[in-house]
Amino acid sequence: MIKFSAVSKSYDGGATFSVKNLDLSVQQGEFLVLLGSSGSGKSTALKLINRLIDPSMGTIAVAGVDIKEQDPVSLRRKIGYVFQEIGLFPHMTIEENVGMVPNLLGWSKDRIKERVGQLLKIINLPPDQFALRLPSQLSGGQQQRVGVARALAADPEYLLMDEPFGALDAVTRDSLQQEMLTLKKQLNKTIVFVTHDLFEALTLADRIGIMQNGELEQLGTPTEILNHPASQFVDDLFARPARQLAAFHALL
Repeated sequence: MIKFSAVSKSYDGGATFSVKNLDLSVQQGEFLVLLGSSGSGKSTALKLINRLIDPSMGTIAVAGVDIKEQDPVSLRRKIGYVFQEIGLFPHMTIEENVGMVPNLLGWSKDRIKERVGQLLKIINLPPDQFALRLPSQLSGGQQQRVGVARALAADPEYLLMDEPFGALDAVTRDSLQQEMLTLKKQLNKTIVFVTHDLFEALTLADRIGIMQNGELEQLGTPTEILNHPASQFVDDLFARPARQLAAFHALL
């Protein structure tokens, strides 16, 4: 459904690369997590999918069509996008924020209202209580839920999520992770999710792609990566949280 073929991205004419020679296929209905530290290339790879930036080399295909052959605006309207800063419009109600893309696509008012109501129920924000509120009247976790609903409003096949829970407290973050697992089962979307949090990756992913210095170190299921790390870097990456868990269990 989403395929990277020898994709590289450089901002300085090839002296350095944010993403280097990336080959990666995301399967239909898969929840793929790109995991890595700051500067590893994971967010750059995500933004290449919906042409927020264009690759320096290589090709990316969505549903078998090269994204360079697609109008960027039309492409982005077909792909839901959620990011850490949320980006809700403060002067618009929750109903208006969620219905923004369907409105741009020319949906009728009744259809938009029905879709917004469905989504607000799915994310546990009942429309009779939340539809007419402003973003400032919601907590950070509630705003992030609205961000997810907005990304899903036009029923896209693909959902891109760039560290969406990174700015939230641990309790809210855990709650939203569990809600994402529920949404994953309900919606059957192809999701690419970026995080630097190992436990988040292990909780959510069907497969994890580990990025380092713009390259893909390993791609596999959580079990495959934990049991068969492909490099010393991957082994070391998971060694520290394993020690932390062991220390925690020793305390208990």
